Amino acid sequence: MTEATLPFQRTGFDPVAAIGELRAERPIVRLDVPIGPATWLVTRYDDVRAVLGDTERFSNDFSNVTELADVGISVEMNPGGLGFTDPPDHTRLRRLLTPEFTMRRLKRLVPRIEAIVAECLDDLERRGPGADLVETFAVPIPALVVCELLGVKYADRVDFLRQAEDRFDVSGDILNSIGAIGQSLDYLEDLVARERRDPGDGLLGALLREHPEIDDRELAGIADGVLTGGHDTSTSMLALGSLHLLMNPADRDAMVGDDVRAGALVEELLRYMTVVQVAFPRFVREDLTVGGQSLSKGDMVICSLSSANRDEHIGADLGQVVAGRATSSSHMAFGYGIHRCVGAELARMELRIAYPALLRRFPGLRMAVPFEDLRFRELSIVYGVERLPVEW
Repeated sequence: MTEATLPFQRTGFDPVAAIGELRAERPIVRLDVPIGPATWLVTRYDDVRAVLGDTERFSNDFSNVTELADVGISVEMNPGGLGFTDPPDHTRLRRLLTPEFTMRRLKRLVPRIEAIVAECLDDLERRGPGADLVETFAVPIPALVVCELLGVKYADRVDFLRQAEDRFDVSGDILNSIGAIGQSLDYLEDLVARERRDPGDGLLGALLREHPEIDDRELAGIADGVLTGGHDTSTSMLALGSLHLLMNPADRDAMVGDDVRAGALVEELLRYMTVVQVAFPRFVREDLTVGGQSLSKGDMVICSLSSANRDEHIGADLGQVVAGRATSSSHMAFGYGIHRCVGAELARMELRIAYPALLRRFPGLRMAVPFEDLRFRELSIVYGVERLPVEW
């Protein structure tokens, strides 16, 4: 493994020790990336916050970085959507989407989320001891919730969810990931066109009714952001959080104690796991200095969210789960700034419903294999466990 892959490596739940060493000794370091623009890794909380919060000097739109043409990435390949768009386009798109993700609007989904969770737990029970908690619990819950949110019709759901696979794997060619995003956008644009002809009751239908002027490609980009932000990430968080709870009886008891304690523990687990390991890349708009390090116009900056959430400068013992600590409320598991995950409240809602339901339904739930035998994702932007066999 090279220094360039460090932000994607972990040991169990923890970022590798080398990330902590960089944070202490070289908090902003240039990575040895052979092609493309100069690439910098940022690891301290304050520096990450400074980069992610500054849209005047940092851009999310890679189509204006000429150095990327050297690696075969063209303007036409920019996926757009919220994650790869700058103001004022980002402001306009976010303004369309934000009202649909307020707690008041999301509460309408609670009965359906509870029903989805119950259906998945029924399936887990039918499969019996030895069943995989990832396959039966962590994968289907967020997948079905995203489909409900967007209003994806049942006939389209298999193809729709296939679009979220493999795009977060950074072990191969970056062009493959960019190509997968492009294929997803093509599919989603077709889905949007069908929704335009016959708007449903979900997010896509609502946006088309309220904002008919939005074009299909832009709405496809929004849908793609919801898909990627709400499916794979929540799957990983459900699986890793469940694994932690199975290994820690006190936290397990707290999760089923009351809503307040469960909510505080969910927030701390979000910080501790930080399943999205790095933020969307930022591109330097002008020569500048961050944390004492000089960066040049056109450079690319990678912010390690998992490192920032373990930064000793913001709290002690951050390698432990301590529900209710002050740091929990200011974590960066959902990012920071204008590109902070718009679906954060939906993710919290899913976790607060799913974890207690699982533990109450199966009070004797336990791991069916030793922790050492579990396989975790390698070199992935979204960290997770591959399988989690359980028994009861």
